[in-house]
Amino acid sequence: MIYSKSIIKIAGLAMAFIGVLLVGSCKKATELQPKDALPSSVAFNTSANVELSVIGIYGTAQGAIFNGDEIIHNELRGEDMISSGFSPNIYLNSIITTDNNISGAWTNLYAVINQTNTFIEGVHAALAKNILTPAAAASYEGEARFLRALSHHELVINFARPFLDNAGASPGVPYRTIAVNTPDGLNAAMQVDRGTVKDDYTQMLADLDYAEANLIDNKSHTISRASKGAAIALKTRIKLHMGDWAGVMTEATKLGASGSGGSYTSPIGSYQLTASPDGPFVSNGHNTESIFSIENSSSSNSGVNTALPALFGYTDGNGRGWYITSPNLYNAAFWVSSDARRALLQIQNTSDGSSKFVFNNKYRDQANLTDWTPIIRYAEVLLNAAEATSRIGSSAAAALSLLNAVRNRAVAPGDQYTSTSFPTTSALTQAILNERRIEFAGEGLRWPDIHRLSKDPIFSTGDIPAKVSYTDVKSDGSNYDIVNRPVCRSKIAAVPYTDHRFVWPFPQSETITNPLLSKEQNPGY
Repeated sequence: MIYSKSIIKIAGLAMAFIGVLLVGSCKKATELQPKDALPSSVAFNTSANVELSVIGIYGTAQGAIFNGDEIIHNELRGEDMISSGFSPNIYLNSIITTDNNISGAWTNLYAVINQTNTFIEGVHAALAKNILTPAAAASYEGEARFLRALSHHELVINFARPFLDNAGASPGVPYRTIAVNTPDGLNAAMQVDRGTVKDDYTQMLADLDYAEANLIDNKSHTISRASKGAAIALKTRIKLHMGDWAGVMTEATKLGASGSGGSYTSPIGSYQLTASPDGPFVSNGHNTESIFSIENSSSSNSGVNTALPALFGYTDGNGRGWYITSPNLYNAAFWVSSDARRALLQIQNTSDGSSKFVFNNKYRDQANLTDWTPIIRYAEVLLNAAEATSRIGSSAAAALSLLNAVRNRAVAPGDQYTSTSFPTTSALTQAILNERRIEFAGEGLRWPDIHRLSKDPIFSTGDIPAKVSYTDVKSDGSNYDIVNRPVCRSKIAAVPYTDHRFVWPFPQSETITNPLLSKEQNPGY
């Protein structure tokens, strides 16, 4: 199997093969009406064409959903980023079944899923014809299964209740493994019901176990392709959502994230933290910390409406300035003043004197939109392991070491945690959760954390947190004050976990064409 250094360099050619992999309608991911496309006899008739076809899946993921759209959705459902008026229904918790953001998320995630399923079917056919070796076929299937698991998890955290709600017994989302490119595929797919959240997690892990077993050990560290290390890293996230602390540690240990060694390097993929916290973003395509990212370039990106540097970019540059960091995160007592991430990864727009909001500064190429979309970094694996170790209570020293590995590269020596910093293991776990809010700000992990912790007996926010209104943040920058640390009033009310709005509805575009899911709509919609 051939791993290219750059997906984007040959993405244009790969797009010619996407048609055969696409779901029937590009507007409704499960409308499932077959359309004219290149026949699989062409897309899978040579190993080179199979390579182009798998790259087409990454191209769809890049253009359709794993860009600013999914990152922004997961940030705006939380309280640490403020919308200036864009995606208002998400930020205000006023979702309806016809909301374009909701239908777009559902449609595009299932479009990626269907493309993976159709690709897997084609790979099996190519294997049967000896076009691929068994090892190459299994590795290609592993890539598709990784993307299938990743996409289903994004669906679960938005359209279903968390795993910790009654051990996953709540209704899940349809886990689609059927290629919908024929009438028979359509009919079969229409019979797939929601199942349970536990069913979804079981199938995600099965996909990732297969990927781990069959993907190459990505020694060349090709960040933009799924790898053995990426499959393991994603399993640490999945098992964290399940509350399977021992399982998190089992997976994290494979990537060197265990013990109290102070510095960590993965034996698989050679992942390690960059020396500076901005390392994964200054060189987002070539760094030791990023495990899997979606590639962008000046000639191939998701455009100014969904590219991260455009959405997050401050208006002094070429950005749109639509989303700002909440003063309540910026001023939080747990974010120490000496933290270098304040200057390296946040920026206050001051040059024209008219606006001094604080913007996330992880995605900086506002002119060419070349910033890659981070999906999972080694820092997350370390903090996943830190939380799991702290929860188990087996070694506070190991949990602290894992936390400090991420945190100490950013804070002054006098602000670093020691063995006497936390009187209880709960205090240590809370510090790890606080660190996640700082380290992953603007990367789309805030809502997943709120979602998974919502039924946690100790660390739950209890609901969708109250939020600050954009109009209540002063444009002179005075709300951002790490000396006095004022709390900005949150006028957007919290939404209790018991409220139907905690989960999104299946979009109307889906329920009017899918009778089964119409009957299984989330309550309250």
